[in-house]
Amino acid sequence: MTAPSISELPERLRAALVMAGFTYDAVAEVLGAEAHAALGRNETTPGLRRTGGGWPLETLIRLFLLQSPVELSAAQRALPGLVDRLAAEGFVEQTVGEVAARLDVRPYAADDQHLWVVSDLTPGLDGSSSRVGPDHVLGVSSASTSLARLTLREPVGRALDLGTGCGVQALHLARHSSEVVATDVNQRALRLARFNLALNAVSTPVDVRAGSFFEPVADERFDLIVTNPPFVISPATGEQLVYRDSGLPGDRVVEHIVRTAPDHLAEGGWCQVLANWVVPEGGAWEERIESWVPAGCDAFVVQRELLDPAAYVELWLKDAGLHGSVDYLVRYDTWLSWFEDQGIDAIGFGWINLRRSGGGARELISWPYEVEQPIAPAIRDWAVARDAAVELDSHLVLRTDVVQETTGRPGAADPEAVALRQQRGLRRARQVDTVEAGGARWCLRR
Repeated sequence: MTAPSISELPERLRAALVMAGFTYDAVAEVLGAEAHAALGRNETTPGLRRTGGGWPLETLIRLFLLQSPVELSAAQRALPGLVDRLAAEGFVEQTVGEVAARLDVRPYAADDQHLWVVSDLTPGLDGSSSRVGPDHVLGVSSASTSLARLTLREPVGRALDLGTGCGVQALHLARHSSEVVATDVNQRALRLARFNLALNAVSTPVDVRAGSFFEPVADERFDLIVTNPPFVISPATGEQLVYRDSGLPGDRVVEHIVRTAPDHLAEGGWCQVLANWVVPEGGAWEERIESWVPAGCDAFVVQRELLDPAAYVELWLKDAGLHGSVDYLVRYDTWLSWFEDQGIDAIGFGWINLRRSGGGARELISWPYEVEQPIAPAIRDWAVARDAAVELDSHLVLRTDVVQETTGRPGAADPEAVALRQQRGLRRARQVDTVEAGGARWCLRR
């Protein structure tokens, strides 16, 4: 399957999508909460039951999101004058009287803007095979959404989307950067990224380059680097999927990025990484990651999830569509044996935030609890707090979003436990005694 070429097609397709009202909010309204949630679980039946009217928006939902063939006449009404061209470019396939999707065209809401993202079809709908090719181009995913919410959104000069895939992060970066560079090793991904930039009429200069890791930007510096690298921790043997497998064993790909990214940051610049990492026997994951961070660089790392090896292997074998395959048990056992040989106790997932500051502030925490989204302002608050100068006349001020929570028997004179909890950002909490709680109230009054 080929990726679309870039000519006048993006503009014509955008016009048809706008005319049909094919936006994220409109799709959610048509599907309703139940069908929308079912589609999130890769089930299409509730959605098909709600989109049988034949009007253009319903047709586009059935064709691209539910991956259901539609009548040729309905496709021609929804995509006037485009069906033959889309077939020639690999978006759809025509049979006698019907049209079926071969690429996913998905509405995406970002920064109060209606966007569209073209990628490969979502595998595994309705229990169908979820196996994908090695050059599969992932679309909008929970990982890409997480990274978008993590990314600082202040205006910057140059930004780098390392491993752009279909270009989701580049679309975001173009909103607040003067210039964007987007790189990937997957040529199909690069073609789709270029198409998506054109489809969304991005006016910011975006230079899409082929190459591995930082090779395409040697000797260049950026104010912001964002990346959702192929971080799956494995022996790096056997078949690889480009969007998730780096070809490097263990968490070497994340280590490489953390060690190398500061060389490509301008002074004060940030690198923000969505990553997996090894938790070695003994649990000293913090020391492991901290050892990667170069001097002159701040690091704020938040471990959001922790998976045991068995759960991790099951997750990624199923992601590759191998659950139930003839060699599933062999692959499972081989992967677990490798974890044991490497002394890997668990696998962590979370956010790595690096800042080239000339300093060396470090904070590495485990926080698996609910946080406010987008979380980017909390990352900025951390840096501001680290930069705050403490003078002789400085005094503590309690954040206005901190509340006190007490636990105890009704009517008791003193609580059994007192906690102070932030309501914003990471929503961190700390258990305190009554003296500390009184001090916090004093800081609040000041």
